[in-house]
Amino acid sequence: MNAKDIIYLDANATTPMAAEVQEVVKDAMANAWGNVSSSNVLGHEAKRYVERARKQTASMIQAKPGEIVFTSGGTESNCTILHTFAKVHRMKGGGDISVPHIITSNIEHDSVQKPLEQMHRDGQAHVTFVQVDKTSHAVRVADVLEAIRPNTVLITIMLANNETGVIQPIKDLSQAIQNYNQSSENRVYFHSDAAQAIGKIRVSVEDLGVDYLTIVGHKFYGPRIGALYVRNLEVGDCPLEPIFVGGGQERHYRAGTENTAMIAGLGAACELVATNIQTYQLHMQTLRDQLEEELSVALKSHGITFNGRNSLSERLPNTCNVSIVSGAFNGRTVLENCEMVVASVGAACHSKAGSKASAVLLASGIPYESACNALRLSVGRETTSQQISAAVIDICNAVHSINQSLNVSADFHTNDNHL
Repeated sequence: MNAKDIIYLDANATTPMAAEVQEVVKDAMANAWGNVSSSNVLGHEAKRYVERARKQTASMIQAKPGEIVFTSGGTESNCTILHTFAKVHRMKGGGDISVPHIITSNIEHDSVQKPLEQMHRDGQAHVTFVQVDKTSHAVRVADVLEAIRPNTVLITIMLANNETGVIQPIKDLSQAIQNYNQSSENRVYFHSDAAQAIGKIRVSVEDLGVDYLTIVGHKFYGPRIGALYVRNLEVGDCPLEPIFVGGGQERHYRAGTENTAMIAGLGAACELVATNIQTYQLHMQTLRDQLEEELSVALKSHGITFNGRNSLSERLPNTCNVSIVSGAFNGRTVLENCEMVVASVGAACHSKAGSKASAVLLASGIPYESACNALRLSVGRETTSQQISAAVIDICNAVHSINQSLNVSADFHTNDNHL
């Protein structure tokens, strides 16, 4: 596959750094290379870049700059929150070492699911994985509330699923949790991983009402670092414990010399989103709808289903998860036979999972065969209408090629039986 001929439909996995972001990164590398913690003129200049990025990041989600902590990415942000509540609960009540309880969903990204499974095995936390509704593919608020126990300290639910694109009812959950906290002696905190949502839909922490929010730069044309929003962090309203300690950077919440250039790039990417989100969203939704319409026509004889598309839930405007119903059209095999399309069958971190069905799709109620045959096609800001039409042809050609090879194989075995 020639790089210039690639049709990139894997924006949920990662995105290229925007040209405007690259320029800011280059500028910071040239002019802000001092140590942010240094008290000299070079340190002050580097700190100026970092604090500008902090304001830009906060502005994107309607937060205050002091509520933003820069991290290496989504995994660190998510793990910092989980670590915080495993530790803080043990410290509560003058040495109370009772095991904390954390609630999440059964469709979370591995950076939430795997650490929680490990914490449960190690006895650091009890964890409840609330099942999503098999029709809406979203969690039900009532199910989450029903899972709360006296030792529940944290609820963590992603804002939008990275495979189906289904947007979870975070605002409704926040309101329900706030109502619970008003009548309970034990406060339950709420975190949402917004990695897949930011840059595709408008995200406001004031609207959502969450205590914590995870931000991941490379999902919205920024660098591969991240940030963590913590409500009223400067006054200690929401606890935050560092995973590791060191020189006290990021107000002692994230040790390690700041990656000034990448932080500056993240700020620039956030400013692009804040300024252009409506344009981005409309563009991606138009192309996603075109993709689904053309696939429906082109693969009508095979039968297709769109996983996550239902009348009960909203979806990200860029995400199409499609299964070819008839035949042995394993999603991975289809992509391997495409000449131009670059996409995924699920989360990028599962790319070596072979032909195994997506656990997220199965948890969402998608039948096993459909889950095995699924393609995750996610458009980006730079995707064009012409590329969409070419991608549909490429996918159809791949299906035809597979179909031919299967028929040849069947004919061979039939003839072989007559030898």
